[in-house]
Amino acid sequence: MLRIFRQYYPIRNALFVFGEGIAIFASVIIATRLLLGESCSIFDYDLLLKALLITITCQVCLFYNDLYDLKITDTLTELGIRLLQALGASAIILALIYFTFPVCMITEGIFIISTAIVIIMIVSWRIGYTKILNRGLFNQKIMLLGSSDIAREIFAQVTDKKDCGYEITDIVTRHGWDGQKASQRINVIRQEMYENICELAHQSGVRKIIVALKEKRGFLPVKELLNCRVQGIEILEGNTFYEMLTGKLTVESINPSWLIYSEGFHKSKIKKLVKRTVDLVVSLLMLIVLAPFIAVMALIIKLDSKGPVIFSQERVGENRKPYMVHKFRSMVSDAEALTGPVWAQDNDSRITRVGHFIRKWRVDELPQLWNVLKGEMSFVGPRPEREHFVTELEAIIPYYGERFTVKPGLTGWAQVSYGYGASVEDAIEKLNYDLFYIKNMSTLMDLMIIARTVKTVIFGHGR
Repeated sequence: MLRIFRQYYPIRNALFVFGEGIAIFASVIIATRLLLGESCSIFDYDLLLKALLITITCQVCLFYNDLYDLKITDTLTELGIRLLQALGASAIILALIYFTFPVCMITEGIFIISTAIVIIMIVSWRIGYTKILNRGLFNQKIMLLGSSDIAREIFAQVTDKKDCGYEITDIVTRHGWDGQKASQRINVIRQEMYENICELAHQSGVRKIIVALKEKRGFLPVKELLNCRVQGIEILEGNTFYEMLTGKLTVESINPSWLIYSEGFHKSKIKKLVKRTVDLVVSLLMLIVLAPFIAVMALIIKLDSKGPVIFSQERVGENRKPYMVHKFRSMVSDAEALTGPVWAQDNDSRITRVGHFIRKWRVDELPQLWNVLKGEMSFVGPRPEREHFVTELEAIIPYYGERFTVKPGLTGWAQVSYGYGASVEDAIEKLNYDLFYIKNMSTLMDLMIIARTVKTVIFGHGR
């Protein structure tokens, strides 16, 4: 397992992405050798750099076209359509690069032949990988101890994601396992005192036991679990494993002691300085570069509907300090005059014609660059909320106040992972992701979130 941002990913998933890169790289080399013959050395430095450029461009387009989400590309038809779209986008990007930097160019013949080889190799590679997933090869076998809500969440995640890298072989519980049908390959064992756990684990080849009991006091099999641990079997608490598996917490299941003793929440001065420096430099550059576009959008909004161009509203910031957030107005003027504070809906009738466009493409967020420049916001962090909803949500949702230990952001882990939400249930789910971010925030994680935000903006999904 590879550990990235506190999440664990199967090594085979990394090998899948790396292997596909090798396939694309090799396709260019093979195509060049077929056309130029022995006169072309496969160790030619210029050729290797050109092949690397094509590989990186193609894999970025594959990522941005969801070709690394195996739930989306689970059929050959969908795979074929998205693959052609990604390769088409790669061709356009490479054409622009070649036009700007002719020295990077490869011949038309090599490009056509390498594209044909790439399609064959990628499709073959993915068909083979899908067969590996369907057969559960190289999965790590785990035992689930208990039938609590978090146990059922873990069960659902593992059974739903074929590429998670885990396979549940045994479920040991005092209460039975109703409501979620376990596979015939899963051994469901009902025990009152959780006996012989180590023996069951060895019989099934289990190297990891997930403890997710409804009630631990008086029922936690300490002696059995200690015996398993000294025999080399890893023991993980259910919420910890769920965090590793999903990239989020579950506020309705965790208790304060778990948060207190868990890893994370490191906010060093150096980390804060780096984050603030990046925010300051990038927001200033973006405001300068985008100034003409911002001026044009302001004019369009003014011509489209009555009211101010900029919509300003008080939000709760870091350490609960209130500040005024600025956005391009996307709704009619005085939209809440009759209703009072309400969540905006996905297809809100108050949204103007231009408002639909600027919301879809996140253009309405551009004035918040000024908030970032002033230090009231960051590029990445929990989305800011109004005091009215903060008071309401804190009374309902545990740990909601922990969001205010960091600066709110233009984008965030919740936004790229969950998307639009306009209910208490959505707020709970977003908090699960926000707490994960606050717990594990880093510069690299911020870069990953920004990359995924760009993907969301390009394809116009979410808000």
